[in-house]
Amino acid sequence: MKAVVLESFGDSNKSFSIQEVAEPSNLAPDEVLIKVESFGLNFADVMARRGFYNDAPPLPAILGYDVVGKVHKAGAEKGEFLMGKRVVAMTRFGGYAQYVKTKISGVVEIGENMQAYKALALATQYCTAYYACCELTNLFSSEKVLLHAAAGGVGTAITQLAKLKGCTVYGLTSSDDKVTYLKDNGVDFPIVAKNGDYHQQLKELLNGEKIDVVFNSVGGVTYKKDFKLLDKGGRLLLYGVADRLTMRKGFLGTVNLLWKFGLLTPVQLLISSQSISGINMLRIADYKPKTLKRCLEKVVEMTHSKQLNPNEGGEFSVEDISLAHQLLESRKSVGKIVVNW
Repeated sequence: MKAVVLESFGDSNKSFSIQEVAEPSNLAPDEVLIKVESFGLNFADVMARRGFYNDAPPLPAILGYDVVGKVHKAGAEKGEFLMGKRVVAMTRFGGYAQYVKTKISGVVEIGENMQAYKALALATQYCTAYYACCELTNLFSSEKVLLHAAAGGVGTAITQLAKLKGCTVYGLTSSDDKVTYLKDNGVDFPIVAKNGDYHQQLKELLNGEKIDVVFNSVGGVTYKKDFKLLDKGGRLLLYGVADRLTMRKGFLGTVNLLWKFGLLTPVQLLISSQSISGINMLRIADYKPKTLKRCLEKVVEMTHSKQLNPNEGGEFSVEDISLAHQLLESRKSVGKIVVNW
């Protein structure tokens, strides 16, 4: 089979090659083999390509967290009900290939009519958003929500879920060009970070009030700024550290990142009845497979019923994997970027 192989860290036009590799074999009883129609890109892929993602497999590596395709083989009778079915799946890497094996707990049937970009957004972005908004915390009507990277895949999903709950959404973005997209997706107050310190812009919009829930995918100094905006009883959820890309590799870069986060004692949280939570869906997939299954089934159901509406961020052929990565890394994309075989 063919696969996109990450051979070295660095720029996307120098890091990838399309190679013939062995088809996955030796399926465990709880695994299936999927013939891949399309795979999606996630910002963690950019982090891995740049050498900043410790969970990534050693080089040469096949990246990829989410695929759409048909189940080709099953490891045991428990997976035979999926044979020949078109599914969306969350994978533990390996998605940038024509065939991938993954656990049944990360696989849900989608039918023949769901567009690939919609399904691919569900596996990682919408699962992350649903787990964040509906399981790790719960949003309530009239709560004020602050969202970083609101035009990204997870940001798009969190906005839709927050509006279903009746929240007011303050959405951060890096570009004036994305403001219309944010408004169309339901963001009540789009904030363009380059137009001035977002912390100050928010304070003016809030007019003395505070934020109830923060969803932060950036980390670093933004975490400290967000915590200052958090109301009593507020919740701050971290699901990424995109700020790591701006720093040097290695130990010193990690120390710099931790320094930007600053220090916080549990007593502070106790006194203010606040909470801080971290989200890593790979860990959920590894250690809480039933949770992953529940989240994935729910977002597929909500998409079929048109409660959720994933947006396409760009469609590429596999030969243009470099261009797809460049678009994602440029922060100019909105919605889910899809690569087709």
